[in-house]
Amino acid sequence: MRTTINLNDKVYRALKLRAAQTDESISAIVEDAVKYQLLEDLEDIADAQSRSKEPTYAFDKLVAEFKAEGLI
Repeated sequence: MRTTINLNDKVYRALKLRAAQTDESISAIVEDAVKYQLLEDLEDIADAQSRSKEPTYAFDKLVAEFKAEGLI
């Protein structure tokens, strides 16, 4: 599928340089980067789901405890 994306000029120049140095297409590099990001997101979602039953701790309570203990 074809699409259009906008990149910062410096980012595009760096991408073009990498493509030339690695003999890869810009499309392949961008696609790999997107796949990597999506896989990383899936891992984050899986981690969050596996921890969903853990007890929560309110940030305000934590700050109050740190203050009471003289840590902040």
